[in-house]
Amino acid sequence: MNDADVSKQIQQMVRFIRQEAEEKANEITVPSEEEFNIEKLQLVEAEKRKIKQEYERKQKQVEVRKKIEYSMQLNASRIKVLQAQDDEVNSMKEAASKDLLSFHNHPAYKNLLKDLIVQSLIRLKEPAVLLCCREDDLYLVQSVLELVELEYAMKALVQKPEIIIDEQVCLPPAPTQHQAHGPFCSGGVVLASSDGKIVCENTLDAKLDVVFQKKLPEIRKLLFGQVAA
Repeated sequence: MNDADVSKQIQQMVRFIRQEAEEKANEITVPSEEEFNIEKLQLVEAEKRKIKQEYERKQKQVEVRKKIEYSMQLNASRIKVLQAQDDEVNSMKEAASKDLLSFHNHPAYKNLLKDLIVQSLIRLKEPAVLLCCREDDLYLVQSVLELVELEYAMKALVQKPEIIIDEQVCLPPAPTQHQAHGPFCSGGVVLASSDGKIVCENTLDAKLDVVFQKKLPEIRKLLFGQVAA
């Protein structure tokens, strides 16, 4: 075998080895690329899911914040409406309270004092009571005591009680421009048992409070209509 034949065989062997190497490389490369593509697709899908989940989470947060803000604004509006309604109702009560201030000049006030005292005596049902009134009403109270005792005896069917008028400690006077925020009394009486354990407050202001609270639902309905709770 000459050099040319040897060279030819060597080249054939080289081509064979190269072909074998390329085939082996292809056998390795193709699955690797497939695995790479599969893994890349999985990573992309996983990232897509993460992005979608994050978007949904943020979207829910936005919706929750919107609901909270709407609820806060709705509550604030309701509070404003309720406050305006309360102001209107309170202004009515203040107007009624001012009307009471002038009632002591009315001829019927004397008879009202009598009725309030009799009512208090019936509630207390005590043999002896202590009576407090405004200083300005002392003479009126004293002038109706006899009628009070007779009427109470007729209604309660008991002996007339001993009524002690406290002339030292009187109820506060009606409010004035100079003393508009201090304690005041528009009229009426306060009676207590002799030991002071039972008290019956029958002032005009107390009566107004009781009537106003009792009529409050009706007043609100008349002023503002049927309001849902």
